[in-house]
Amino acid sequence: MAEPRRLSTRDPGFEGELAALLAFEGAQDEEVDRTVAAILADVQRRGDEALLEYTRRFDRWSPASAAALEVSRADCREALSRIGRAEREALESAAGRIRDYHAHLHLRSWRIEEADGTMLGQQVTPLDRVGLYVPGGKAAYPSSVLMNAVAAKVAGVPELVMVVPTPDGVANDHVLAAASIAGVDRVFRVGGAQAVGALAFGTGSVPAVDKIVGPGNAYVAAAKRRVFGRVGIDMVAGPSEILVLADASANPDWVAMDLFSQAEHDEIAQAILLTPDPAFADRVLASMRKAIATMPRRAIIEASLANRGAIIDVRDMDEACALANRIAPEHMELAVDDPDALLPKIRHAGAIFMGHFSSEALGDYCAGPNHVLPTSRTARFSSPLGVYDFQKRSSLIRVARGAAGRLGATATALARAEGLEAHARSAELRGEAGK
Repeated sequence: MAEPRRLSTRDPGFEGELAALLAFEGAQDEEVDRTVAAILADVQRRGDEALLEYTRRFDRWSPASAAALEVSRADCREALSRIGRAEREALESAAGRIRDYHAHLHLRSWRIEEADGTMLGQQVTPLDRVGLYVPGGKAAYPSSVLMNAVAAKVAGVPELVMVVPTPDGVANDHVLAAASIAGVDRVFRVGGAQAVGALAFGTGSVPAVDKIVGPGNAYVAAAKRRVFGRVGIDMVAGPSEILVLADASANPDWVAMDLFSQAEHDEIAQAILLTPDPAFADRVLASMRKAIATMPRRAIIEASLANRGAIIDVRDMDEACALANRIAPEHMELAVDDPDALLPKIRHAGAIFMGHFSSEALGDYCAGPNHVLPTSRTARFSSPLGVYDFQKRSSLIRVARGAAGRLGATATALARAEGLEAHARSAELRGEAGK
């Protein structure tokens, strides 16, 4: 088995080894960027005609017309009836848990009134129309549909437009079923950079949206970067990551499989174990060697572990927590008997899984919190996708007549200090009228 590298914080060269381990070239590939720029410009110029051409070229099927790109709500409901009962119940259960959790995340409108009658506040409103990109090339991801769409609907978004590639013209029933359960309003069978362009610019058939969310390949990520500013985006995500902090109380078989669960995403995913117990680390390695032969995605797991995986021996759990904050992973597991004792020491992580029974896989599908999380150390300043990503805030200001002079004098002094005479006079006029 191709194994993760073994490191120790006691080694003199550890800092250099850690830097090499965490290094990830996230810069945009110039060739990808040039290709994406051309596709976006073409979609902006030719609209549906360009979408049809790229669908024939990249997805290998020929829609009769632009209207054929859209999947009706009835078709999504039919897909729900075609999938197995167990899958339908699992999707419905997961959607319910995601909905219940996200109901707690609402931003709230509020107002305060000062003694003189001046009112200040905040008005929270949902975005009008959001686009959801769902990958559909190498695999299908109904869980991504639920995580993004349910959060948007809980936020009150009135129109959610989903795009998903359908290679060889075959739509995935589980993805369409998830769209039906989550309340997606419109679905289009188009993917890649051209789908991002359609959502950003609008075409004859695909409406322009205010924000685009959802994961994708390098071309989708490059397209999202390019249209940001014209529309909002959620984030440009990097490879999936897991960091497990474990002591001897953890089950080595469980920890080994948790590391595999992220490594199997792709060859550049990252799985790291921190432990103060070298003997436990040895047991985890033994478990990995035993289990790898049973993994359908063995080649991907081994490539991921060899490329970016690691088992790091630390002095104690305090050092493990400090190192974890430097790594700032997408997923963090506290595989210890008393995770609450460690939690105050953890500042930077997309999601924190506490205790031996809290596997990261549950977070991917059905625990409730969103699985769209910051990667590549961006958890230092970013948060999971949530209801707040589909809402916006407007400040409310109503100045009472009697307060216009007092506030106006302050504004006038500051405006003239900045050399903005019109600002000063605008404030003065109301102040004089309020006397």
